[in-house]
Amino acid sequence: MEHFYDSMLQLIIDTSTNLPPDVRRAVARANAREEVGTRAALALGTIIDNIVTAEVEQGPICQDTGMPTFEVHTPVGANQIVMQREIERAVAEATKLGKLRTNSVDSLTGKNSGDNLGPGTPVIHFHQWEQAYTEVRLILKGGGCENKNIQYSLPTELEGLGKVGRDLDGVRKCILHAVYQAQGQGCSAGFIGVSIGGDRTSGYQHAKEQLFRHLDDCNDNEQLAALETYIMDNANRLGIGTMGFGGNVTLLGCKIGVQNRLPASFFVSVAYNCWAFRRQGVRLDDSGKILSFLYKEGGSDLARSATGVQTGDVIVLKAPISEETIRSLRVGDVVMIDGSMHTGRDALHKYLMDHDSPVDLEGGVLYHCGPVMLQDDGGQWHVKAAGPTTSSREEPYQSDIIKKFGLRVVIGKGGMGGKTLKGLEESGAVYLNAIGGAAQYYAHSVTGVDSVDFLDEFGIPEAMWHLQVQGFPAIVTMDAHGNSLHAEIEAASKEKLEAFRDPVFVS
Repeated sequence: MEHFYDSMLQLIIDTSTNLPPDVRRAVARANAREEVGTRAALALGTIIDNIVTAEVEQGPICQDTGMPTFEVHTPVGANQIVMQREIERAVAEATKLGKLRTNSVDSLTGKNSGDNLGPGTPVIHFHQWEQAYTEVRLILKGGGCENKNIQYSLPTELEGLGKVGRDLDGVRKCILHAVYQAQGQGCSAGFIGVSIGGDRTSGYQHAKEQLFRHLDDCNDNEQLAALETYIMDNANRLGIGTMGFGGNVTLLGCKIGVQNRLPASFFVSVAYNCWAFRRQGVRLDDSGKILSFLYKEGGSDLARSATGVQTGDVIVLKAPISEETIRSLRVGDVVMIDGSMHTGRDALHKYLMDHDSPVDLEGGVLYHCGPVMLQDDGGQWHVKAAGPTTSSREEPYQSDIIKKFGLRVVIGKGGMGGKTLKGLEESGAVYLNAIGGAAQYYAHSVTGVDSVDFLDEFGIPEAMWHLQVQGFPAIVTMDAHGNSLHAEIEAASKEKLEAFRDPVFVS
């Protein structure tokens, strides 16, 4: 298969940079349902701009390219050992080109491999079939939405929904709860794949396989088709909305499959995927050359939106920022960051708890971001993708670090908890929610890279990058007065969830 490597590299690049038409159509429909001027419309306008930019510039749609997962169907007699080696070589090359972020980390040492290769990465599942051609499907599912996967063991009892039995109605409640618990942390509006049955391991794998279905298909099982329609109609009544900002659209797609199970077990497994639904597939001839793509059919009316941030609506912040300025901000304010900004994720937060910062953070801006970076021949670093990461992971540290270093602004996605909210109020700081997944949009706001710390120790995503930005937009979602949009939306959606307690489907 002399062309197999080139085809795999092309598949990876296309999956990372170009959303399929069925996903684009779903995003366009969501945008049409939101009222112009709302937070949801602003977020969707940014998302659409990002999708178009990523395609034009061949940059990663989202900086978190996840753990590449390949589903490979081969004819009898195909050399799967060679195929695996060539897939791994293509993954390493795509990483070198900046199409994949360096995401493979040693679980014991924390060392980043730097090329997305290592034990268990990438994930490759081989299947043999009696067709004459090879088919390879790839999904790039980022960590933010991967962390919102959830599995239920029935019977159980769920917050807001009461008793959940071993029947189709119990499955209905599990799916609604899965959408509710994701809130904005999974970069809603999202897509879900659901598996009924199986065991704990096969359930999750089967749920993820549902994400390879076309969004416009119809389930062969009439009961499951009815449940998919029900979920799409009713999950959007929870009011969580894009990024958890509230709105009319929370779910963009739902696909459900079923497997046999043990008499003692009844699992419902849900694979949650963000709006940046990066999955693609190719059909190959016996030389490994691409015959066709699997998710290219149909057009899309997705075009750059005019509903993004307008200059006259924003408050400009530039470090060092005063406490007085911060306390003048309220939840819902739209701000633009100019000047210096520093990135920091899990490894840095843990480090700063017991060490000094390598730079002065007084009055500064800390961005929860693991960017895709490339270094030119002259040694200068360039930002290739730079959207926010899920902030909830930093909840144990954030308020202490704000107080210790005098930070005024923290930027991320999905919001943070009560400890951080209290810390913002006490220290005079704010949390800004950037638009999750909008990696190209935010990369364009970066005007330069000043320097980097902890690159060797932590790897590119976890290093502390010192950036210069211009016109970097975000929304105040937690202010210095004890107000949190995230807590407000979660409480409101929980109340709406409770309306779905009564049985609907009778087995």
